[in-house]
Amino acid sequence: MPTHVHAQADLPGGAAALVHGEALARDRVDAFLAVVPPRDRETRPDALARAERQRRRWATQVVVADELARRACAERGLRAPEEVSPSQVLAVAEADVADLGSIVAAVLSHSPAARVLLDVFEREQAIPEATVRDYYDRNRDRFLTPEALRRGVDPFDEPAPDHVLPYERAREGIERELRRAAGRRAFFAWLDRARTGVVYAAGHEHPGDPSHPDHEHRH
Repeated sequence: MPTHVHAQADLPGGAAALVHGEALARDRVDAFLAVVPPRDRETRPDALARAERQRRRWATQVVVADELARRACAERGLRAPEEVSPSQVLAVAEADVADLGSIVAAVLSHSPAARVLLDVFEREQAIPEATVRDYYDRNRDRFLTPEALRRGVDPFDEPAPDHVLPYERAREGIERELRRAAGRRAFFAWLDRARTGVVYAAGHEHPGDPSHPDHEHRH
């Protein structure tokens, strides 16, 4: 769970947050909000107002993470990604929201720097051969041959050996999937560490920060 930093009253005017001591302009949050449709369809005035307050906090997290990723790329000597345009925000797939949480999924959709950083984290992961083999042995039901699938073989009914792809054919895909998962965990860990140096203006806190009355833990 991310560290929630309480809002401070002495931020410079026009700042949504201080990112390691440097002001991040509210204009960047406003630009992001202008092109991202609300996820809540509330009709009651009080519920709509609460949803909009939380949407601003959510958007601040996305913009802060983009800024942190830009800095991390610069520190690693990676090629600086092109300036992100809020009008080019990509659609966030529902599967990614379920897997990553809406904040991180939106960050990776919105921020070229974050995608570059995630790619680096994935490439850095070393997946031992024993780990790949263990995954294959424990999940044979996921590796039915195309013919077995056409015949409707039940993957959970101890399929015959000739109904399962041999390890040599399945290995590359398994390693890729495990590396991707490990890279995402590394990205999560990096983001949690990086956000500890961020201070938020009132109204821009993390949506789950218990210091404000709207807080919730839907990421």
